[in-house]
Amino acid sequence: MKIRRKLLAMLVATTFIFVPSASCRSSVNPKGNPPGGGPGGGFGGGHSSANIDYSGSVEITSAATETNKTYSTSTVDQSSLLISTSDNVTITNPTVSKTGDSNGGDSCNFYGLNAAVLVKDGSTTTITGGTVTTNASGANGVFSYGGNGGKNGATGDGTTVIIRDTKITTTGNGSGGIMTTGGGITKAYNLDVTTSGQSSAAIRTDRGGGVVTVDGGTYTSNGLGSPAIYSTADITVSNATLVSNLSEGVCIEGKNTITLNNSNLTANNTKCNGNATFLDTIMIYQSMSGDADSGTSSFTMNGGTLTSKNGHIFHVTNTNAVINLNGVTLKNEDSSNILISVCADGWSGASNIATLNAKSQVLEGTILVGSDSTLTLNLTNNSSFEGTVSGQITNAKDKTISTEVGTVTVKIDNTSTWTLTGNTYISALDGNLSQINTNGYKLYVNGKLAK
Repeated sequence: MKIRRKLLAMLVATTFIFVPSASCRSSVNPKGNPPGGGPGGGFGGGHSSANIDYSGSVEITSAATETNKTYSTSTVDQSSLLISTSDNVTITNPTVSKTGDSNGGDSCNFYGLNAAVLVKDGSTTTITGGTVTTNASGANGVFSYGGNGGKNGATGDGTTVIIRDTKITTTGNGSGGIMTTGGGITKAYNLDVTTSGQSSAAIRTDRGGGVVTVDGGTYTSNGLGSPAIYSTADITVSNATLVSNLSEGVCIEGKNTITLNNSNLTANNTKCNGNATFLDTIMIYQSMSGDADSGTSSFTMNGGTLTSKNGHIFHVTNTNAVINLNGVTLKNEDSSNILISVCADGWSGASNIATLNAKSQVLEGTILVGSDSTLTLNLTNNSSFEGTVSGQITNAKDKTISTEVGTVTVKIDNTSTWTLTGNTYISALDGNLSQINTNGYKLYVNGKLAK
């Protein structure tokens, strides 16, 4: 085991400016230009991990086992604990603290600079118990960097963080709880994670993606542009409690996925951030910033409860999204009662296309589909939908986005039902009219009254 303890290691990075990400991203990027982004990660840039002079107050560079140790630093752009090895490392009951604001920008977001705990170079590191606390900007809690240089879709070097029963608290901007980039792998069990800064998702990923698996625990975000989960990766969360007290509950950017199994998610999105002009609980989008490849985004929820305190439950813009709901208890506490909106929202370069698959699912509320947008609704396995479809859309800034409904296809199997709550216009219907209760309203399919 080789452990190097450095008392001082400060990077001079005058060419970088730290900027937190927008609705999950901020309004100005490091070069001073308007952002392409929305909720979550950092901005594109010309840097790579090879250009970073990593340092740690404690550096582990070979196989090691440490118990009941304290790791701390207040040095800018230095980690409290840097694990840089291809060997296995075991850390039990650590006390980790990090201060010292970073001006490293994308180096923090993509490559782990200034994180309290940074694991890289192919190590499998197991952390059990203890606490990790950061009070600085650009200071993620526990960072798994997979070494692929931030190349979306590329495999990582095998870097794996296995962390359980640990309490993680971050307070600064751009400081996620558990952070995964560059093809890294994170496996988290029964964590207690709380973040308070802007662009500081509790479960956070960024350029280069990776795989994140979470089982159990509580994950709470309190900052602007800080969802409970931000995905530019493949993320699965089971048996967990997820809370966002200001921002979206979940954000997915581009060709990435989030799956929630038997989890309870609550969001109170009360303030727009960056380019975003809608308030919502599940946001699926593509910023074209380069942080995520374009393609089909996927959100799946099996069981559990989804509570939306403000805004639309689902919002899809500038991407192709598939939403799968299976036996989820949906609680919409917003008086407008919008189930999903599919429409333009400040980004460009892709279409607004969504498929909502409901299986053994109760759906209620209004479906909004803009004139330039497309939605397919599939009701199967004893699902029910009570609501209407509209193209009259106004965003949270009172700007009219659409006045006519776009392309909407509804498919209903012979076990499912639809009860109208207003006159409704759709493009196509696949199913038996006997499964639809018009409830005194009129249904028009491709411009013709359905009888």
